[in-house]
Amino acid sequence: MPLRLDDFYRDADAPGLPHAHGIVDWDDPATWDGDAAVAALRSLLRDGHAEVPTYSIAESRRTGSRTLDLQGRPLIIAEGIFALDLLPLALAAGLPVTPLYLDRDRTLVAALRLRRDLAQHRKPPAVLLRRGWALWRAQPAQRERAVAAGFAPTSMRAATRTLAGGAG
Repeated sequence: MPLRLDDFYRDADAPGLPHAHGIVDWDDPATWDGDAAVAALRSLLRDGHAEVPTYSIAESRRTGSRTLDLQGRPLIIAEGIFALDLLPLALAAGLPVTPLYLDRDRTLVAALRLRRDLAQHRKPPAVLLRRGWALWRAQPAQRERAVAAGFAPTSMRAATRTLAGGAG
């Protein structure tokens, strides 16, 4: 069951957000509400459900909320660029986590991200290309940061096997 960490972004008009590439720097953890993400994760683990925000990347704002219900499933996947930032918060809160880093070719990741972002009209194409190039360049350092934080680098196939074992 995915907990989309992107849904915990702050609205673009929130005071004090960092900027890069002429827009809000959505890759900076200051644009994200980690405390709310931990509270949702805690509720999911304790109660099996949580009220989580819905966020429009294209509009750069929250547009509502939804109930995320595990429906008895024993597994939650917290996914998104802020997973690295969620880990220390989750550990400090005493939540049980298994940090996996999908170790994929950065060009493949960039192509998949661009395809998704264009299909979802997340931002203007020029912004997506600038941001994509910056993320492509930063990915080796991001991987190093993840491994140093305790994430286990794993292939998509190995991660799928691990998750299937945890769900069974």
